[in-house]
Amino acid sequence: MRKSKLMVFIISVVVMSLLMVWDMPKVFDNINLGLDLQGGFEIVYEVSPLDGKSEIPEMSAVSKSISKRIDVLGVNEPSIMIEGENRIRVQLAGVQDQDQARRILSSTANMSFRDVNDNLLMDATVIKEGGATLAFQNGIPVVSLKIADQDKFYEVTKELATRGEGKNLIVTWLDFEEGVDSYAKEMEKVAKGEEPAYVSAASVREGINGDAVISGNFTDESARELADLINSGSLPVKMNELYSNVVSAELGEGAYEKTMIAGIIGYIAVVIFMIAMYRLPGVISAFMLFIYLWAVLKVYNLMGGVFTLPGIAALVMGAGMTVDANVITFERIKDELYKGRSVKKAFEEGSQMAFSSIFDSQFTTLIAALVMYWLGTGSVKGFATMLMITIVGTLLITVQVVKFLLGLLVSSGWLDNKKTWFGVSAKHLPDVAKGEERKYFGKFHNVDFMAIFKKVSLLPVAILVIAVAMGVFNSVSGNGFLNLGIDFASGTKITVQSDAPLTVDAIEDKFEEFGYQVSRVQLSGDNNEMASVSIKEVIETEDMYELKEALEAEYGYEPSDSVVTPVVGRELVRNALMACAVAWVAMLAYISFRFKFDYAISCIITLMHDVLLILAIYAIFRIEVESTLVAVVLSIIGYSINSSIVTFDRVREILDGKENAKNPKEYYKTVVNEALRNTGERSLITTITTALPLIALIFLGSPSITGFNTSMLVGILAGAFSSLFLAAPIWYTFRVNKKPTQKKQKNVKKLDEPTEINVPGINS
Repeated sequence: MRKSKLMVFIISVVVMSLLMVWDMPKVFDNINLGLDLQGGFEIVYEVSPLDGKSEIPEMSAVSKSISKRIDVLGVNEPSIMIEGENRIRVQLAGVQDQDQARRILSSTANMSFRDVNDNLLMDATVIKEGGATLAFQNGIPVVSLKIADQDKFYEVTKELATRGEGKNLIVTWLDFEEGVDSYAKEMEKVAKGEEPAYVSAASVREGINGDAVISGNFTDESARELADLINSGSLPVKMNELYSNVVSAELGEGAYEKTMIAGIIGYIAVVIFMIAMYRLPGVISAFMLFIYLWAVLKVYNLMGGVFTLPGIAALVMGAGMTVDANVITFERIKDELYKGRSVKKAFEEGSQMAFSSIFDSQFTTLIAALVMYWLGTGSVKGFATMLMITIVGTLLITVQVVKFLLGLLVSSGWLDNKKTWFGVSAKHLPDVAKGEERKYFGKFHNVDFMAIFKKVSLLPVAILVIAVAMGVFNSVSGNGFLNLGIDFASGTKITVQSDAPLTVDAIEDKFEEFGYQVSRVQLSGDNNEMASVSIKEVIETEDMYELKEALEAEYGYEPSDSVVTPVVGRELVRNALMACAVAWVAMLAYISFRFKFDYAISCIITLMHDVLLILAIYAIFRIEVESTLVAVVLSIIGYSINSSIVTFDRVREILDGKENAKNPKEYYKTVVNEALRNTGERSLITTITTALPLIALIFLGSPSITGFNTSMLVGILAGAFSSLFLAAPIWYTFRVNKKPTQKKQKNVKKLDEPTEINVPGINS
């Protein structure tokens, strides 16, 4: 029996290991990188009806039309997201030619044939579907058109041929606008040597009975692009650009490689730490951490998910929570061993008692993730998707499989006399045979958390006061309460590339020559040969042309640029705030159901503290607020609620329905202290295991995400502080000030004389 359990354990580990090693390269090869990691082009459009129409068609139909346009660009795995009633966000990873992408996406491609007086002769319905192709006449590229309605085409061209010289032209237009475009106006441009807005203007000598060609000043590429655009069909709407952003491919590749290496180093540090703390269970936990990461990435790939910085945040947080689930279980097992239990009994009791904490904390975070997915857009939705996968992975893979593997070893009897293999010290274990009782109660046994609360409770208040004071001062000075990045204020992003290493000072000096104040310079590449420059000012077209010419002359490469409007950034924050508010209400309801209302309101206050503290740090140190802050805030909400629930689960366990009416303040103070002493070590370990990957990412990862990871680390520390020193003491404040409910007593008739009780069979 014992040998069979060990054999099952060995076979299970070998099978899972082989499966992971065999499939992991495929998983990494199939990861779809987002713009912030791979580079590319992102653009947000506001959709409006075409002239003469009062309503826009179904957004799904618009999305399909845009998808056909993207096929022209040859982009794999594009992201097209419908946001609200009239917005579409398009993300094209790997695309760098923003002018071509913008031209193809926004063009309605409404083809028309007109005369020199701009009268409509025919529209695109005379052309066969997919009938436009690249062709050559005398070695010159043209666009060949297969005509569907040849009779109509012949009649129109026959009539044109009868007009006089100069008036017998058939003018081909794309996206002709009444009252704006005209052939006469474009001819003035041609006279000046400028390119006309129309596609071509051809003389018609006789009726054309058959296919036709569009000739002009085409290159092979431009002729092919026009043919593809015609074949993709016309857009049934107008597309007004609200926001665009170009991310350098080199920047993205560097960020991805460095992030992966730093992440691996961070997780190796977690593995070493877990083994040092828990010995054999730590080894199993470390093994399952890699299985867990493989499984989560595998599922995310199968779902077609795009890996972005918020996705990394959710993955890091999810890994922290999955380690936390093991820490909760292992700490419970150690606690039972310190009571003198056998290994088998300690494993059974510890696993059973840990599950309620794990389930409640994970399920509460899942509620938040579901709400964020439901109400969020863009990066918020991506973050929520990854977070949901990690939560399900924690509950199904980590908790159950670790329990299964460790259970096999325990039930085999191999660990009966190896209690120290669980990370406990032999000197702390009582000898039950000699009648010894528990003699070790943990590292925090003598810590008075309630006394610490009184000392540190003013610290966050002081930080918030300083932040408000500095914010008001900066607002009065004209710098804004927060240092908003151009995601939340109009501005321009320019990417500069050079063969030689770049410096921040040199870039700033160069832009100052043109009178532009640079708000942020982000260097990247192996030798800092790339620079992403942010300017809180929209540069006009003529000025941009002059600036780009100067930068190309200076550095040898044409820079890319994009204009950012605050509409999308502000809407992202608005949606995130709404998602947070609804998530808090949902969590309030669940925690009230599973615990009580005072537990729930304490959790929400703690979450608000964490969010405000992060914003306060941004205000005090004038850290630039970018859209990635949304992912940071969402991460901390999930992390903090997870930690607070674990503490409150221990409070509930200690209370177990018991109340002390004689001295409730002292009683509840004792309860809070005992709960925090029991869970304090777990909170500390979880903070360390979550912080280690972040520290590795900060010091070893790409500089492009250092600010993001630093904000995450600050948030993790804020969440650890609040779960240790604020959540339970706030609950204590609510509980001791709670008015006891008076139970109604039935009116009992007072009897003057004792009444005889009739008992059947005795006196009746």
